[in-house]
Amino acid sequence: MKVLETDRLILRWVEVSDAQFIFQLLNERGWLKYIGDKGIRTLEDAVHYIKTGPRTMYKREGFGLFLAELKENQTPIGLCGLIKRDGLDDVDIGYAFLAEYHSQGFAYEAAQETVAFAKEKGLKRLIAITTKGNQSSIKLLEKLGMKLDGFVTLPNDTEELKKFALDL
Repeated sequence: MKVLETDRLILRWVEVSDAQFIFQLLNERGWLKYIGDKGIRTLEDAVHYIKTGPRTMYKREGFGLFLAELKENQTPIGLCGLIKRDGLDDVDIGYAFLAEYHSQGFAYEAAQETVAFAKEKGLKRLIAITTKGNQSSIKLLEKLGMKLDGFVTLPNDTEELKKFALDL
């Protein structure tokens, strides 16, 4: 189901049929380094992730991580959306794109539209979390107008993350 549209992208619900793409993205070096290993080793693992992650959040919250695909040919290139995480009071914006689509403005384009979507949904504040060393993500959050709002450690994790916030 299409949720958002930008000049170059369609953001839509992740479907079980996207398992191959999810498998690829969640095993990229950047995902593993900056987001973490989700244990996706098979296509069946990817299907399980889709069903218990994005699809469950759509039902529970009315939003989640959306699949970003090129408008011109429907090629999936990343994820961007809103996440309600355990351990965080506010809704969090998250994104990840295949390495070959980095530094082309796609993440910013998708994130900008996602911020507008959050406003339309009536959210008053949006946060984002990132590892301390993820300079490209930090730069994108600052470009969105987000400001450093302290540090947080998520439940069942040990790494302290930077937390950014934006009042909507």
